[in-house]
Amino acid sequence: MKRQKRDHIERAFGKGYQAGIDGRSRSLCPHESGMARQRWMSGWREARTDQWDGFNRMAQVQKLSNLSYGGMP
Repeated sequence: MKRQKRDHIERAFGKGYQAGIDGRSRSLCPHESGMARQRWMSGWREARTDQWDGFNRMAQVQKLSNLSYGGMP
């Protein structure tokens, strides 16, 4: 049975969140425009906000894991 890929916009949020966890610059967003860019930036901002609010790296990784199985926030 083939495995269905997740929507690229959903993946964009997760990749943005991961970039925020890693402390990478938002200028490294791989999307130039559109909904995927918005979702990537939303993920990046959420990760940075979580970090500023005191989430440690493990808590952020757990949150990312929960988001990837629970759908888009």
